[in-house]
Amino acid sequence: MPISRAVPQSARFRFLAKLAMAAILLALSEVVFFGYRGGSVMGGFALVWLLFVAVSQSARRSRAGRIGIGAAFSYALVLILDPGVLAVLLFLTAIGSVALLTRHDFDHAGYWFVRLCILAAMAPFRVAIDLAHAMRLLPRDGTRTRSIVLHVAMPFAGGAIFLLLFASANPVIGDVFAAAAMPDLELFVPHAVLLLVTLCLVWPSLRPRTVRMSERMRLSRGAAFDMPVTAMLLTLGVFNAVFMVENTLDLVFLWSGAALPAGVTLADYAHRGAYTLILTALLAGGFVLFALRPGSPAAANGGVRALLLAFVAQNILLVASSMLRLVDYIAAYSLTVMRIAALAWMISVAIGLVLICWRLMAGRSAGWLINANALVLMGMLSLFGIVDAGAFAAAWNVRHARNENTLDLCYLESLGTSSLIPLIQLRNAPVDLVTRDRAAALSERIRADLRASQSHWQGWSVTGARRLEKSDRMLRGAPKSPGPRWDGRACDGAPIASATRGEGLTGVKKP
Repeated sequence: MPISRAVPQSARFRFLAKLAMAAILLALSEVVFFGYRGGSVMGGFALVWLLFVAVSQSARRSRAGRIGIGAAFSYALVLILDPGVLAVLLFLTAIGSVALLTRHDFDHAGYWFVRLCILAAMAPFRVAIDLAHAMRLLPRDGTRTRSIVLHVAMPFAGGAIFLLLFASANPVIGDVFAAAAMPDLELFVPHAVLLLVTLCLVWPSLRPRTVRMSERMRLSRGAAFDMPVTAMLLTLGVFNAVFMVENTLDLVFLWSGAALPAGVTLADYAHRGAYTLILTALLAGGFVLFALRPGSPAAANGGVRALLLAFVAQNILLVASSMLRLVDYIAAYSLTVMRIAALAWMISVAIGLVLICWRLMAGRSAGWLINANALVLMGMLSLFGIVDAGAFAAAWNVRHARNENTLDLCYLESLGTSSLIPLIQLRNAPVDLVTRDRAAALSERIRADLRASQSHWQGWSVTGARRLEKSDRMLRGAPKSPGPRWDGRACDGAPIASATRGEGLTGVKKP
C-alpha cells in the first residue's frame, strides 16, 4: 500500500503564509527596485520585510531576538532617512541574525559571523531545497504526477511542437509567427534577475534552517601556547625598549613641536607613519592575545604583568601618536571620508588593546574578548551608517579653506549631494573670486541633479528633501546662473576650455 506523509494542518498554513509573504515581497521589489534611484522607498521595503520576519518567526519571544529586531528596525529607519551601502549591509546583518536566532542561541561573535556567511552562501539553494522537501511530502503512488503530465504538460508541449512544424511547412502561419511581438529579453532578464535575487534574500529569513558548523570551523582551544616566564620577561623587556625609542621620538617631534632634522617636513613625518604604526600596534596586540593566556604561569607572574601593562600603555601612546600624525596631515592637506574612517579605526584599535589587557587581568575568556571587540566594531559601523561622513568632510574643508590652493574642489564634487550645503556656503566665504565662482558652478550642478532625483518617487529621500529645502532657503534671492554655464565645467568647477590637465583642480595636486 502506498505510504504518504501526513502534514499537520498548522504546518501547511504556516508554509502557505510564508509563501504569501514571499510573493508580496517579490511584488514590492519589482515595484520599488526596478529603476531604483536611491530613494527612501528602500527603507519602506525593509520595514515590510522585517514585519514579515518578526510575525513568522519565534525570535521575538527571546531577549536576543527582540534586540535583533530592534537593531534591524533602527537600520531600516536609517535607510528611510538616507539610504546607503553600509546601512544596507547592517540591515542585512541584523535581519539575518533575527532569522538565525530562531534556531540558535547567540554564543560567540566569531561563530555568529561564520553562521551568517553560511546563511548567505546557502541562500541561492534554499528555495530549491525547500521545493524538493515539499515534493517529498506528496503521495508516493505517482497519481498526482501523472495527472499533471496528462492535463498540463502533454497538451501544451504537444501543441507547441505541432505549431512549430506547421509554421515551418506553411508560409502563412510562419509569417504570423514572424510578425508576432515576442517578449523583449533585454527587459525580461533584468526583471528575472531582480526577482531571483530578492527571493534568495527573503526566503531564508522567512524559513530559516539550522546552520551546522563542523569542528574545523570552530576556534581551536589549544591555539594558545604557554611561553616560559623567563622568555616572556625577556620578550616584553625587548619590546618595551624598542617601542620606547619610537614613542620618545614622537613625544619630541609630534607632541612638543621640536624642530625636525633638515630635509624632513612635519607632513612627511606624519604621513609616513600614520598607517604603519597602526599595523605595529595590531601585531603587538596579536602577540599579547596568543602568547599570554589567562591562568598561565606567565600571566600570573607579577613582573610579566607589570611589563605587559607598560607594553599596552606604550601601544596606546603609539596609536595616539598615529592619530596625531593623521590630524597633522589633514591640517596640511584636507579631510576625506577615508581619513575619517582611519581615525575611527585607530580609536577601535586603542579600545581593542585596552580590552586585551583587561581580559588578561580579569581572567576573561577569548569569547568575551571577541564579543566585546565585535560590539565596538558594530557600534562604530552603525555610527558611520547614521552620520554622513562625506558632508562632515566637505564642511570641514570649506570651513578651513584659506585660498584656492588649499581646497580640493574635485573631491568635493565627487561627494555628490553631501557637499551641496558646504559648496553653497563657499559661494559667500572669504576666499578669492575664482574659487567662489567655481563653487557656485559646482553647487548649481549638484543642486540640479538633486532636484531631478527628488522629483521621482524612487529617488526621493528624507535627507535629500531636507538638503534641497535648505539650499533653496540659502539661495533665495541669489542669481540663478553662476556666470558661464555650469554644465560646461570640469570637476573643479573651472570652465572646460581653461581646465588644466594633470592637476585637475584649483592648482592643487592630490596628496
